[in-house]
Amino acid sequence: MVNVQFRRNPRYRRAGIAIIAGIIVLDALLGSYVMREYFAYPRTDDAYVRANTVGIAPQASGTIINLAVHDNEHVDRGQLLFAIDPRPYQAELDLEESRLALANLEIDALDHAIASAKARETQAKADAAYDQQYLNRVQPLLKEDFVTANEVASARSKLAAARAAVEDASNQVKQAESQLGQYGAINARRTEAQAAVYKAKLNVGYCTVSAPFDGFVTNLNIAVGQYANEGKEVISLVDNRVWYVMANFRETFLPYIAPGMNAEVYLIGYPHRRFHGRVQGVGWALYQANGATIQGLPDVAPTLNWIRLAQRFPVRITLDDPDGEFPFRMGATAVVTILGK
Repeated sequence: MVNVQFRRNPRYRRAGIAIIAGIIVLDALLGSYVMREYFAYPRTDDAYVRANTVGIAPQASGTIINLAVHDNEHVDRGQLLFAIDPRPYQAELDLEESRLALANLEIDALDHAIASAKARETQAKADAAYDQQYLNRVQPLLKEDFVTANEVASARSKLAAARAAVEDASNQVKQAESQLGQYGAINARRTEAQAAVYKAKLNVGYCTVSAPFDGFVTNLNIAVGQYANEGKEVISLVDNRVWYVMANFRETFLPYIAPGMNAEVYLIGYPHRRFHGRVQGVGWALYQANGATIQGLPDVAPTLNWIRLAQRFPVRITLDDPDGEFPFRMGATAVVTILGK
């Protein structure tokens, strides 16, 4: 009886309609707010901590005689990592230094030879000039019979011999300068020997390999006595200077993500520690198996799924606040929320 009266009472009916309408409006507002928050602050748990890894390779080949680090050890920039037997390279350096010293001695000897050749050239030119003057004096006297024809002919012969001596002396100077390798202010022979010494010194220096930056030794599986080849990786270092998170966001979120936006990061290993970061950039490309080129031809799948999933693009987020008590580890799982600017 009461229920019938409740249904027939207009006030109760209006109140019920108002409550239902209020619930619908509140649900719409709440849904709108949730959707706004969902896109205004994109969030993903498909994210991982990353860092740059660098393979350290020697620039000289040889046997490792000193391994100064251990696996997973932190190293500072300039700290010794390993050393290669320097004796073959030191012997080469000693040889090249002796060759440089010998080249310097040869250059000094050639300098003296050039000086002597130039002195002979000067003397020959002076003799030729004197013989020319003498011929000029005696040749007019032949008409007056003050000199004989033989004396004039003898003077001409001496002048020709003097000129030949000048030519010979000039050739000796050129030959000595050519042997010296002198071109302007640069001596080719000395420069070549100095370059060989410099290269040998570099090889000796390459026998000790130091850390180029602060980092962590990882996956160390060598020992003293192993032969290291030039250019082949020996030690891997995790770069401790910059840590970042690669977060994979659905493509529907990308319009709301831009470089420079702030981000909030939680790591699964430290659930109660909040980290901060900044969006460095959003990936521009993904590998697609469908449409990839195989032997110059496009590979297109003959079927198409009815359900189309949104692609995920990587977003790089640079971490701002490293904490020694909560160290970052490459590959750690993260949860990322983009906070905007």
